[in-house]
Amino acid sequence: MIRILAALAGLVFAGVALLSFGFGAYAFFTEEPLHSAEHEFHLQAHGPESGFSFDGPLGTWDIAQLQRGYKVYKEVCSACHSLNYVAFRDLADLDYSEEQVKAEAASWQVPGIDPNTGEATTRPGTDTDYFPSPYPNKVAAAAANNNAVPPDLSLMTKARHHGTDYVYSLLTGYTDPVTFENDGKRLMEEFPDYATPEGLYFNPYFANLNLAMAPPLTSAGQVTFDDGKEATISQMSKDVAAFLTWTAEPKLIERKQTGWPVLVFLLFATVLAYFAKRQIWSSVKPKKD
Repeated sequence: MIRILAALAGLVFAGVALLSFGFGAYAFFTEEPLHSAEHEFHLQAHGPESGFSFDGPLGTWDIAQLQRGYKVYKEVCSACHSLNYVAFRDLADLDYSEEQVKAEAASWQVPGIDPNTGEATTRPGTDTDYFPSPYPNKVAAAAANNNAVPPDLSLMTKARHHGTDYVYSLLTGYTDPVTFENDGKRLMEEFPDYATPEGLYFNPYFANLNLAMAPPLTSAGQVTFDDGKEATISQMSKDVAAFLTWTAEPKLIERKQTGWPVLVFLLFATVLAYFAKRQIWSSVKPKKD
């Protein structure tokens, strides 16, 4: 009885799946494509022409780039965005010495408690503290940003499709909708009534083309890099995108490096298993008809 019920339940689920597939296929072939500015002028994210040092199976971190990216975050992005899952001690992975990490932590103000009054206050950070949020709560964050709460950036490159490229494209993608065109089509010619809502900023790499974040990187030299690298908007965007990739996946390179010995071992084990099989079954002859 139980087997019969299970078989019936399986048939029901299979039938529902087939019906869903059929309705979906019918809609795909019969409905007209959505004609909207968001659908036709949204661009896919892309990275810089030179790519990133950590791309590919043999990629590595560019420590100088990560340090530059951290400086861009500190001097520009931290005014609105937090890094709640990153501790100051993690900066040691970027070749900062113990003294530098402690000094860097002390340059930030983190939430604390006044030992005399018990009231909330701020204090210089220590290496065991996590990066503080620029706002005390989400209500304050929304009030300061046109009712849009700036997201935490700790895992941003993992939360978005092609996250590293997305961050780079978004930071370099602000443009004027009046002159914007894609594949030879001008936005204002295709959609004459299109207008960016007040308080929002046009960016074709954002899903609905408009976002509440004003362009954070507006001019070359906005940040002065310690290694003398020219701080163009593209370079600053590339560096901070790399830094946020590190915050999201600090063990990315170690994982890639671990993969190669594993592949070599699996190849060796496969060859060993093959010869073991030949040895064990060598005396067994197939039966003849």
